[in-house]
Amino acid sequence: MPQGNSKSSSQYASPEELVLAIKELRMALPSPKAVTTDVDSLKTYGSSEHSYHPASPHAVIVRPTSTEDVVKVVNIARQYRVPITPYSGATSLEGHFSGHPSGSICLDMSHMDQIIQINVDDSDLTCQSGARWEDINHTLKERGIPLFFPLDPGPGATIGGMVGTGCSGTNAVRYGTARAEWFLNLTVVLPNGEVVKTRRRARKSAAGFDTTKLFIGAEGTLGVVTEATLRLTPLLPTKVAMAQFPDVQQAVSAVQEILNSPQGPHIQCVELLDDHMMNAINLAGIVDKPYPVQDTLFFKIQGDTASIKRASEVVQSIVKKHGSLRFKFASTNEEAEELWQNRKYALMSSLAANPGLSCWTTDVCVPVSRLPQLVLETKKDLLDSNLRSTIVGHVGDGNFHALILFDRERELQAVSEAVHRLVHRAIALDGTCTGEHGVGLGKKEYLVDELGTNTVELMRTVKRAIDPLNIMNPGKVRRSTQALLHPLTSIKLYPDEKTSS
Repeated sequence: MPQGNSKSSSQYASPEELVLAIKELRMALPSPKAVTTDVDSLKTYGSSEHSYHPASPHAVIVRPTSTEDVVKVVNIARQYRVPITPYSGATSLEGHFSGHPSGSICLDMSHMDQIIQINVDDSDLTCQSGARWEDINHTLKERGIPLFFPLDPGPGATIGGMVGTGCSGTNAVRYGTARAEWFLNLTVVLPNGEVVKTRRRARKSAAGFDTTKLFIGAEGTLGVVTEATLRLTPLLPTKVAMAQFPDVQQAVSAVQEILNSPQGPHIQCVELLDDHMMNAINLAGIVDKPYPVQDTLFFKIQGDTASIKRASEVVQSIVKKHGSLRFKFASTNEEAEELWQNRKYALMSSLAANPGLSCWTTDVCVPVSRLPQLVLETKKDLLDSNLRSTIVGHVGDGNFHALILFDRERELQAVSEAVHRLVHRAIALDGTCTGEHGVGLGKKEYLVDELGTNTVELMRTVKRAIDPLNIMNPGKVRRSTQALLHPLTSIKLYPDEKTSS
């Protein structure tokens, strides 16, 4: 197995060594499209139109199709000390797949998208990490299997990225997040080229450390996830409803009472869309009939017919008690699907309603009782800053997303400052800088404030132990302690280097 070279730990491959590494990658993966250095692709794969953090192009894109391919890439990367950045769905918003300034390998996992095995009797499924959650659920439906994978982040997200960011989604109020035992095991290629499988397929295990969770939320900084076994759950009938309120406070108070009632377990999703978001949906032209522009809750109620009936009666009674001005059930499956799609495509609706503007999307999470204060203070802050915004939130678990619309030439700095204030506001309310987007480049400066120096140092210790050469997605999740630039590029990527926005 190739070994790391003897260079100082403050250096990555020189431009000349990068050329040698790319030559070896082409020999190791000889398929015509497996290794590319197309300039436009390198730039595209190293940045996102919905991320406003500093970015660098990669040096090379490699497209593996198996765990064995990934091992070959990691061994070459270690030999020449070339950073590796995993990439698949490209839906991340905090600079997770930005290239490294020294020149990096973009490991495009999107071709590793196969479902390997479905164990219906055990309600689990094993797949490669490039598989999309939507495709998995579509396959189960096509095969007549009444199960589904309940984690539902943004459209297009893949299993590897969902593991990396510790994702959740609209179903989190009922099914929890990626950290809630939905990943039974992972197959991971470590920085030393070794392959580990974190555990067997049993539903529970008390054998040793929970190494599966070590990689959940690690954002590719500890290894490359190549396969995962997912726990599935029964697909239950649902009913979708919409309730509108005079203000956010009344809406959130209603949700708290509903979730704490005996019918709370039948609430699969409860989503908040503020009045600006409802207006954006109308202006985007994607609905047949405009919605009233008010702070709105979308509910998805699940269970058998009797359970849905009882839960619906309770929901309707409680929202009325808390001042709901309008309550409506979707009358058909098509209307229910449209209602939920409007929530899932909030970003696209916000952009369509504001042509010519960019959108900075960020998320935070606080204890549910603190959410009204956070939303109201944030809306006032954005209004005082003359910034347009829409807000959507997983109100059942205190997680909300601010979508700030702005002119990139004139307002980028103002938006960056507003996001900074929002994050500190959330942390001051005993919350977190990110509920589900992850840390990436955009949120790492807040980790010490949120977690404390000792906790962040523990994370660094784990990173150093597993990846002593720091080749796995360096600079993400935690602040870099080294300036890692060389003549290949003049772009600085880290807040430590005093150039971050």
